[in-house]
Amino acid sequence: MHSTRSRGISLVELVVFIAIISTALAGILGVMSFTTRASADPLAQKQALAIAEAYLEEVLAMPFTYCDPDDANAATAQSTAAVNPADPARCATTLEGIGAEGETRGSATTPYDNVNDYASLPAGVPANVDGTPIGGLEAYTVSVAVNAAALAASSGTVAATDSNGRPLSLRVTVTVNGPNGVTVVLDGYRTRYAPNALP
Repeated sequence: MHSTRSRGISLVELVVFIAIISTALAGILGVMSFTTRASADPLAQKQALAIAEAYLEEVLAMPFTYCDPDDANAATAQSTAAVNPADPARCATTLEGIGAEGETRGSATTPYDNVNDYASLPAGVPANVDGTPIGGLEAYTVSVAVNAAALAASSGTVAATDSNGRPLSLRVTVTVNGPNGVTVVLDGYRTRYAPNALP
């Protein structure tokens, strides 16, 4: 008598194979699911950073003068002494201070025209310079803080304010809050420097 070998796999081997493959697939799918969920966070972080950089660049590009830039002597004033329309070295009507002097961002007639003005910017959804909200960014909010801040370096120090209490050096802080708890904070500094003429 001679024996014949059976070919194929047994039921036990098939069940073990299915169990191993199922476990491996569940692990792979779990990792893919986690990666997909986490991949949205870098996008929100990058978008918040881009918004913060745009606002900071806008603010720091503004003039930083002794007088409000609408003042007749804004280009010639050399101090924050009391206003004097007859003296070109002083402001004629309006000394520049922290906050807007009746201006609003996005106004066609009286827009922000100095770094200090942005201290009055209300927190809200990102908007273009003309004030129109930017579509698709409704999940983000922007706030800007402008404060007098001293700067110190090995070569010297710039005081926060002058003898009249007016800012000499400003710290601009832009904060952007986005979805999934994303928060980006950027700081920039601006000092008054010569010449004071407007660009």
